[in-house]
Amino acid sequence: MLNIVLVAGSSRDNSQSGKVARFTRERLLDLDLASPSSCTVIDLGQGPLPLWPTDDTGPWAEYKQLLQAADAVVIIAPEWNGMACPAIKNFFIYASKAELGHKPGLLVGVSSGIGGSYPIAELRASSYKNCRLCYLPEHLIVRGVEKVLNGADAISEDDQRIRARLDYGLDILARYAVALKPVREAIDMSIPAFTNGM
Repeated sequence: MLNIVLVAGSSRDNSQSGKVARFTRERLLDLDLASPSSCTVIDLGQGPLPLWPTDDTGPWAEYKQLLQAADAVVIIAPEWNGMACPAIKNFFIYASKAELGHKPGLLVGVSSGIGGSYPIAELRASSYKNCRLCYLPEHLIVRGVEKVLNGADAISEDDQRIRARLDYGLDILARYAVALKPVREAIDMSIPAFTNGM
């Protein structure tokens, strides 16, 4: 079984991003892509990270271990004022290649309206450089999030469409996780001259 970590990137407790993360975890289990013990949600609203890290104490100590053991990650990024919210950006200040290097990541944008694309573009542009996370070419945008992914059964055409697209993206993520594992093991990430990306 794959070890997959989902990061709900909102700083709000009881957020829609957290809901999407928990729904996605259930889909991973239903699709037999992960087991309950190998599929974890990091909810930054329920376990926030302080700004500007100084050490590996607090929530990051636990998150770091979970991420190091992961084969793949799902990054769920809500759109706030047309941007990725501060909590998910702060998460990437903590994350290094020791946790995420050369692991596949599925990006999921979340919007209460018809947006959600800006966090995808922003995180693709800036969040991977030093941590070396490999974003899939596939991503997902959950628009009108309050009205979808709310239970076992779809209640609308939009709900059904996003569920099918989610399953498709998770299947791709799992295939990348298997394919990149030997690549990751073959790369020497300890070379001091190349600690950071260019």
